[in-house]
Amino acid sequence: MRRPTVRSCTATAVALAALLLPAPAAGAGTAQTAAAAATVIEKVPYAMDSSNQAAWWTPVATYKGRGQYTYFAFDEPGSTAATHRPAIARRDPDGVWSRLPLLNSDGRQAEFPDDNGHNQPSAARDGSGRLHVFTSMHADPWRYFRSDAPGGDVTDHASELPDQGEGITYPVLTTAPNGDLYLAARVGTGSDRRPGKLYRWDNAGSRWSVVATFASALYRSVYPDDLTVDASGRVHLLYEWAKAPATAFRHQLSYLSYDPSDGTFADSAGTTVTTPVTPATSDVVQDLTAGEEWSADNAYTGPAVQSAKLTLDGSTPKIAYRYRSADSGGDFRVYYAYPSGGGWTGKTVYAGGQTAAALGITWDGTDTKRVYYVTTTGSDRVFSATQAADGTWTAQSVAPGVSADRLAVRRDSDGRDVLYLPDTVHNALYFARR
Repeated sequence: MRRPTVRSCTATAVALAALLLPAPAAGAGTAQTAAAAATVIEKVPYAMDSSNQAAWWTPVATYKGRGQYTYFAFDEPGSTAATHRPAIARRDPDGVWSRLPLLNSDGRQAEFPDDNGHNQPSAARDGSGRLHVFTSMHADPWRYFRSDAPGGDVTDHASELPDQGEGITYPVLTTAPNGDLYLAARVGTGSDRRPGKLYRWDNAGSRWSVVATFASALYRSVYPDDLTVDASGRVHLLYEWAKAPATAFRHQLSYLSYDPSDGTFADSAGTTVTTPVTPATSDVVQDLTAGEEWSADNAYTGPAVQSAKLTLDGSTPKIAYRYRSADSGGDFRVYYAYPSGGGWTGKTVYAGGQTAAALGITWDGTDTKRVYYVTTTGSDRVFSATQAADGTWTAQSVAPGVSADRLAVRRDSDGRDVLYLPDTVHNALYFARR
């Protein structure tokens, strides 16, 4: 299939805005600015469907060849207002864009019903240059597309996955240094239990297998948030718990690592744990606070977690997450957490107003942690916060003048942050790099 290419124009803009510090600071405002930083911003030259919005997804992949390549998995408009068609937008090092539709076995572009927060794509590139996309599953059987060679068509390979016939939700994936892939997802449709499972793509053998059910408990559902792999090959997982069968508001944000060299799982202190973990045996980053309840009511207004992302400083996990506490006035504030003293230490990043279910975090040699978040009001909505030596947080607009309302971030091998910025009001997707 011929793939049209487009050379886009670039514009320089700015990045980042301001914040707060340790937890309970109710109602505190934050000065958010659009002060200078060189950021390349481009509008992706393909129409985006308004359904292209989620908090958990991993829709960005990068690759260093003759330069940096970027792959954005996204939803295109479908044949009706209630459908979408998944595709990949590829940006080559010269700034030329090309489009790779996800193709069914009959050669037609795949099309699925809209389901905001569930039917969005996650993507990764393996060590052989093949693209992998998991998309549009809310308790549905596998919807998995892969290219068979670098630059080839991205076609249906769902029959190759284990756990055929199971209902899959929230697939997040990443590429390991050796070219393998790891995938975490919620598996099953039970009303009393929906566990989290970890899968591995063996790049050399070109096959998927189950690593383990990493988290499961009666009357609880697992919500995968993110995963990444360190230089030694250890897999780091981030997930939330909810009352079964499902809810928009979750609890007990948790961390877990997996060492493929010996098949063991461990907490952030390196202590081996038995899987599947439960809420009682998980390494909990954000525990329950005053007034917090396990509720499956999507109108629940009490304390809860909603969205989180993970990065590494070497092999040490660093986490950004949104939490609504009893004293936050209904706002989901943004927090930063890291292991300390056998537990977790948290800092308040932003408490100046309501935020959207969209986060990112990267680790930079100069800035250390960069926490990305999205506000629900203002002409500039996407911000990145950094912390000074004295502990104060400062944030700036990432994309001044761009009304993006969702976010994903991936750090490339040159040490630059690649941002995926959907504007669901205007059906536009933006690329930014800083």
